[in-house]
Amino acid sequence: MNKIKFFMLVAVVFISAGSVIAQKSGYISVDQIVSIMPETAKLDSLLRKYQSDSLAPQFQYMVQEYNRKDSIANGKDSAKTPLTVRTKIREELEQLAYQVQNWQQISQQYLQAKQQQLLEPIYLKVDGAIKAVAKENGYTYVFNREALLVMPPADDLLSLVAKKLNVKVPPANVAATTPR
Repeated sequence: MNKIKFFMLVAVVFISAGSVIAQKSGYISVDQIVSIMPETAKLDSLLRKYQSDSLAPQFQYMVQEYNRKDSIANGKDSAKTPLTVRTKIREELEQLAYQVQNWQQISQQYLQAKQQQLLEPIYLKVDGAIKAVAKENGYTYVFNREALLVMPPADDLLSLVAKKLNVKVPPANVAATTPR
């Protein structure tokens, strides 16, 4: 009876090992596929437009507002302005001066938020294509190449995902992306 249990156990182990070995794995550089998407090429011009149409006028307005309030608080006619009003305006000037001085950092944060907003649909599209390619080609695991320091032999899915997205892979990347 023990021999039968032993053989059953050995059979289960071999069947399990066979199914693990049969699993396919692949990897892809998500950033690389996103970088060759046509939507990404348009992103730079959209960000420049956002910067010139939205952020630059904001900065100009802050500087004008600072100059206007500075002339009220410290200009020739400041003596005509009541002391309480001048005090309040000087407090506002300190806040505006801080914003003007830190505008580069503030605008960079706005720009990064806008970039993330514009990139989100592109990443979703790429994610959908990766999942579809994995399913169509029987890949059990697909890894992001940037997250791996060491990886076992696997297929690079860049060319398959690019084909799914109807995107042309630049010639320098074609030789390294052919799946096995």
